[in-house]
Amino acid sequence: MPVTVLVLVETINDYLPILEHQGFHLILAPTPTERAEAIARHTGQIDAVLTRGPLGLYADEIAALPNLKIICVIGAGYEHVDLQAAANRGITVTNGAGVNASSVADHAMALLLSLVRDIPRCDAAVRRGEWPKIMRPSLAGKRLGILGLGAVGMAIAKRASAGFDMDICYHNRQRRSDVSYTLCSTPTELARASDFLIVATPGGVGTRQLINRQVLDALGPNGFIVNIARASVIATADLIAALEQRRIAGAALDVFDAEPKVPDALKTLSNVILTPHVAGLSPEATQGTVELVGKNLVAFFSGQPVLTPIELPSAESQLAH
Repeated sequence: MPVTVLVLVETINDYLPILEHQGFHLILAPTPTERAEAIARHTGQIDAVLTRGPLGLYADEIAALPNLKIICVIGAGYEHVDLQAAANRGITVTNGAGVNASSVADHAMALLLSLVRDIPRCDAAVRRGEWPKIMRPSLAGKRLGILGLGAVGMAIAKRASAGFDMDICYHNRQRRSDVSYTLCSTPTELARASDFLIVATPGGVGTRQLINRQVLDALGPNGFIVNIARASVIATADLIAALEQRRIAGAALDVFDAEPKVPDALKTLSNVILTPHVAGLSPEATQGTVELVGKNLVAFFSGQPVLTPIELPSAESQLAH
């Protein structure tokens, strides 16, 4: 019997033949209705699930799949995958850390440039037949703060430093010994040391609302913030208030708390740029991500170590009540 993989991701259809050619049987369920139906109908057949961070896989769904052995998450984030439920069952969880780093970093820089140079407003003005001379800051010589210096953060730093002559500082869970960038001990210190701030840290409990009013006030009225990570890292109400009151200069956001819903307050602000969570989407990144999923699945079902395991919590005793 071939290994059956439940695919919950909606953006990778063109690359699913990579998995089919490796002999995996795929069940596609990209909508909430299809997802519920597939889990109910194929409950005993599903060996693996392919999902992404915002889509997750919840404890009740894991419980409904008695033969589930591995969960593969595309992208780095896995915030809505119930790791405790997986650990309790001995289910392996993998992610795609680093595969789409170039795509996300490109989008982060595109957002930063568009925001700082006010490209959308200039474009809209020209389309209206206007010819405004809008004076905007340059990026060269500015201080860029990066919250989270993993694969994405490093790719952003490389582009900003080598391509735009920016000075890089960062806040990370631990100091990186392989870079000469300046480490800041707190997000507030990072914001105070930055002209522009890019959020590139994973989502989840450990990074929830790291960016709040205190941090935004430290960034200041001339500061810009870009978020290509997870919306949960920024306290959205604090961000909206700072933008409305011009306590920061502007924000560019690719991620939102209740996607695809976006707060109306953000849509009406002229100092905000919005994109629909597409930073990690490129043909190159998507192909690489699916190829990594295939390698992890092949390794796992061949009895070999997976390439990108996620560390799970300790299993809880099923006898404890």
